[in-house]
Amino acid sequence: MANNSPISTNRLDKFIANNIKISRRDVRLMLAQGRVMVDGNKAQNIDQLINRFSHITLDDKVLQSNAAIYIMLHKPTGVVSATKDSQHQTVIDLIEHPAKDELHIVGRLDLNTSGLVLLTNDSRWSEALTSPVHKVEKHYQVTLENKLTPKYIDAFAKGMYFEYEGITTAPAHLLIESEKTAHVVLTEGKYHQIKRMFGRFQNPVVGLHRSQVGDIVLDSQLAPRQWRELKQDEVNSVQLS
Repeated sequence: MANNSPISTNRLDKFIANNIKISRRDVRLMLAQGRVMVDGNKAQNIDQLINRFSHITLDDKVLQSNAAIYIMLHKPTGVVSATKDSQHQTVIDLIEHPAKDELHIVGRLDLNTSGLVLLTNDSRWSEALTSPVHKVEKHYQVTLENKLTPKYIDAFAKGMYFEYEGITTAPAHLLIESEKTAHVVLTEGKYHQIKRMFGRFQNPVVGLHRSQVGDIVLDSQLAPRQWRELKQDEVNSVQLS
């Protein structure tokens, strides 16, 4: 089962005391003797905060070593953005990774939408990408049934009122690329938002593909159904503060 709860922190002394069944007083002595390392650095403060990705050793014995995992997947249409589904293949089914059961999805795509899906076991990282507060840009290539006109650009930029939710969408950028294709940039993700916005013009979306989330661009070398782990600069492009 994927863990998508926020990354909790713990005091170093409490963690060690519980891990090897000793008193916190004994932990204090170990730290004073320089026997405890956290992420390659000698630990000195008993109240130092750690999380489940902190690498902790005592006398070179590993007490905790959990790796953060960051994956990009080229999702095809017909695959659901879920960890389990009784009817359809899921994005998790496409990934062959020993820790794939720890992963959760960073911003879902509809069944008939293709493109970039991110997965991780680092909830703080995924929260930074999905929280409305951070206004992370999501880029989409859209193919329409009917021709586009310049009036679409202004309507998307002004936002549209969705009566069902009682909200007005945030300004969205629309670039017309050809008669029936557009590049759309959103900073939010309302239910079927792009399809509903084009629906105001009675112009059905016949193809929808996400190409980018924040600064992370879908790798052009990845065919549909393929995945790879993110490079460190891609991981670091997400601002956690």
